[in-house]
Amino acid sequence: MQKPVPTTLPLAPLISERWSQYAFDPSASLSRGEFEVLFEAARWSASSSNIQPWRFITGLNRDGNHAKLASCLDGTNRLWAPAASLLVCACAFLPHPRIAAGNPWAKHDLGMSVGFILLQAVHMGLACHPMGGFSVDRIRELFNLPPEIEPVSMLAIGRPGDPEKTAEEVKNRQFAPRTRNNLEDILL
Repeated sequence: MQKPVPTTLPLAPLISERWSQYAFDPSASLSRGEFEVLFEAARWSASSSNIQPWRFITGLNRDGNHAKLASCLDGTNRLWAPAASLLVCACAFLPHPRIAAGNPWAKHDLGMSVGFILLQAVHMGLACHPMGGFSVDRIRELFNLPPEIEPVSMLAIGRPGDPEKTAEEVKNRQFAPRTRNNLEDILL
C-alpha cells in the first residue's frame, strides 16, 4: 500500500514515500544483512560534537528480545506492532565527555539517527513505524538499563503486510489520508 505525500513541492522520493503504516507481514523476517544496514544508516547520522549518543535495544525475527520489547508496548500498539520483524527501543545516552551536566543534544541526535533508519527502511522497501506508546519503566526493568541510558521511542520495522488484515482499532488510521500542518503554520 502506498500513501505518497500530497504536496506540490518537489520532495525527495524517500521523504514523500515514508509513512507510518500499521500492516506488517507477520510471517516475514529480516536478514542479518538488512538489520545491519538499518543501523549502519543510524551510525552515520549527524551528531553534535560527534558524541553519537544513540543506543538501540533490538528484537529481531521474534527472538527473546522481540517478545520482551513487545510486552512493553501500550494501547493499540500491542495489536499491530508485534507483527513487525524488528522491534527497536531507541535510547539516548545522556553523558557528555566535556559537559558535566550531560549532553543537552542527546535526544536531538537520537532523533536524527532514527530519521536515518526510517529513510533507509523506505529505500529498502520496508515499513517503519515510530511509536511513543510504551512503558519506559518496563524497558528499564527488563533490560536492566543504567540511569544514563534513557528510552525515548520505539520502532516497528518489517515487510509491509495486508492492510485489510490490520486490527480494527487502527484500520481507520491505516487508510486515512495523510495530513500535515500548513507550511505557513510551522514557520515563525
